[in-house]
Amino acid sequence: MKFIIRHEIKGRMRVHLMQKRMTCKEADTLLYYLQRQPGIISAEVYERTGDAVIYYDKTREARAEVTEALKKFWYGDVKVPDSVMENSGRELNARFQEKLLGKIMLRCMGKLLVPFPVRASWTGIRALGYLGRGINSLRRKRLDVAVLDGTAIGISLLRKNMETAASIMFLLSIGELLEEWTRKKSVGDLARSMSLNISKVWALRKGQEVLTPVSEIQPGDEVVVRMGNVIPFDGNVTAGEAMVNQASFTGESLPVRKKVCGYVYAGTVVEEGELTVRVRAIKGSTRFEKIVAMIEESEKLKSSAESKAEHLADRLVPYTLAGTVLTGLLTRNVSKALAVLMVDFSCALKLSMPITVLSAIREAGAEHITVKGGKYMEAVSEASTIVFDKTGTLTKARPTVKDVVVFTEDSKEDMLRIAACLEEHFPHSMAKAVVQEAKRRGLEHEEMHSKVEYTVAHGISSWIDGRKVVIGSAHFVFEDEKCVIDPQCREVFEQLPKEYSHLYLAIEGRLAAVICIEDPLREEAREVLFDLRELGLKKIVMMTGDSERTAAAIAARTGVDEYYSEVLPEDKARFVEKEKAAGRKVIMIGDGINDSPALSAADVGIAVSDGAQIAREIADITITADDLYQIVTLKRLSDALMKRIHSNYRWIVGVNAGLILLGVGGLIQPATSALFHNTSTLLISLKSMRNLLH
Repeated sequence: MKFIIRHEIKGRMRVHLMQKRMTCKEADTLLYYLQRQPGIISAEVYERTGDAVIYYDKTREARAEVTEALKKFWYGDVKVPDSVMENSGRELNARFQEKLLGKIMLRCMGKLLVPFPVRASWTGIRALGYLGRGINSLRRKRLDVAVLDGTAIGISLLRKNMETAASIMFLLSIGELLEEWTRKKSVGDLARSMSLNISKVWALRKGQEVLTPVSEIQPGDEVVVRMGNVIPFDGNVTAGEAMVNQASFTGESLPVRKKVCGYVYAGTVVEEGELTVRVRAIKGSTRFEKIVAMIEESEKLKSSAESKAEHLADRLVPYTLAGTVLTGLLTRNVSKALAVLMVDFSCALKLSMPITVLSAIREAGAEHITVKGGKYMEAVSEASTIVFDKTGTLTKARPTVKDVVVFTEDSKEDMLRIAACLEEHFPHSMAKAVVQEAKRRGLEHEEMHSKVEYTVAHGISSWIDGRKVVIGSAHFVFEDEKCVIDPQCREVFEQLPKEYSHLYLAIEGRLAAVICIEDPLREEAREVLFDLRELGLKKIVMMTGDSERTAAAIAARTGVDEYYSEVLPEDKARFVEKEKAAGRKVIMIGDGINDSPALSAADVGIAVSDGAQIAREIADITITADDLYQIVTLKRLSDALMKRIHSNYRWIVGVNAGLILLGVGGLIQPATSALFHNTSTLLISLKSMRNLLH
């Protein structure tokens, strides 16, 4: 592709692609291509100008890679996933920008070129819509903003003040357009972040389970979904039985039993059991549309401050009307009475508060933090207790296998192959470490076991060549399964390296191997906890299923206030409930199936994106696995959101009260009052759309 460099500083380049016109689809294709090039940190593409702004590593090699990538680029060579094209939001922005510019141009050109009698007639026709909405509200015995708007426009028409009526309608239409644009964009961004991100599934091929890319799945294929995993497609259950969590999809708080002939939806999660699903729909757009509908209808989007603003807005309408009548009776001056009517608090409250919350959610998304509703950011701001799971949260998200200690005649490779064969079916950071190590060593592990059974927070059991095989924690292997250690192996067992976490593999009731897994503490963990204290969190707790020795070592290095070791999922949930009963708001952060009950119980559940799918689905907020500082960013964003909401309250009350006093005092005319009121409402709303932290 031919291009020219319009502007460049070190680490940033603005280029123009030599083509007549760039479509939204082409802009999305170019952006997708640029974001996946080595050396490029981020990029922005502007379809109107055909330009791209590229941020890259400040090295000569990275710059050369960028220019070379641009030279090689051609739209037809880039395969972009359908979900990226369908849900990019670029066409939505372009459409609303055109609408906004069109309204402003039409208003300006109309005043300059259209004769007053024609403008007056058009104003009267447009006013019928506002008057109709106001009358309909009165018919339903509701005094709301539509009544105020209709009354203000109606009185202006009766006084033959067509310019005032036209100005009011113009500003109201701009406000409505901005609100719709911001809401749709914010909801779209949120829905995209909640959309499925599944690359491979277990497909049934001739009776065997084969790990298959999602792109190769077709309607009619059968896929197997086990406990803790997200159902990837809409379809019918052909085998198995399971309890399916549909909370994020239907709002049902309790899991629903699904069995043969039942229908399941993409994005719901298997909490218990196993299902074989015949795929009915493979397109991701249906899931996206369902999420958008769910978000738009859900009360989850509304913080209590936002809900209070809406209720306050409706309650203030009768007072505004009463103030208008009272001012008219006392002053005998229609202009002064209109000054009160032209200025109402409810319009600004109803417009600015949702925009503030949705803009905060959008900003969180830009920081790779997925927030499912404004009330969760409010709860983060108010929380005093935060509970961390250890593995994959305070410790690195990607543990690694350091050694395999064998207690039988078998080789380390054979033991690792068996472990990986079982562990690859279940989502846990330790399981992923085993599977990755087997892959690194080139160990093939085709399905050689019978049905696997998974016990949350304990381990896995199955049968291989007629022998029972179990893998999991010491509690599961030695206490629940009653496995034993051969006497001659006792000394080796006692000398297992204590700096590692241990995964125990037993065959036919005898310990066969111990997989030593390094689960190092995140470098930023201690500093993150310090920052959270500085931001107002009073109690920081760590809970883990690991041994007392491991838990104590991590607790000492991180500086948590309390820690609990060898806990079960129900213990974590019980602790959260106890804190809530004591009047504290609680944040729970985890990444595994065993964290799900506590994530549900907490005021705010935060999941790590690399963790179990069920944890991400149940959680209210998701952060990436790369950096714990995102929790600090989330806390700062939440605090800034509440500060802006309270600031908006003060501005709305102050500005509108001032305008009413000026109008009643006769210092400004009703038309000017209406202009200032609507302008201040838009300015506050535009201010609410600005980023909170940058």
